[in-house]
Amino acid sequence: MLEQAGPDQAWPDQTWPDQAWEVEAVLAWHDDNAKAAIRSLLDDCKHLRQQLALAESVMSRGMARGWAPRYERDAL
Repeated sequence: MLEQAGPDQAWPDQTWPDQAWEVEAVLAWHDDNAKAAIRSLLDDCKHLRQQLALAESVMSRGMARGWAPRYERDAL
């Protein structure tokens, strides 16, 4: 059986992804407009939640071997 990776195991090389670089990349994409970056990320979250709900509605529990999506992530 495969073990699921926890937060510390997600990336074997903890230098990637570089979270500071990700933040800078998002801000650069939005011309350093923090509000536009936040709006874009919130829109992405909304879209992904809709996609998850759609996948859940068409996927049987047997197909997913009992897995069910969680809409909220664990607290950091």
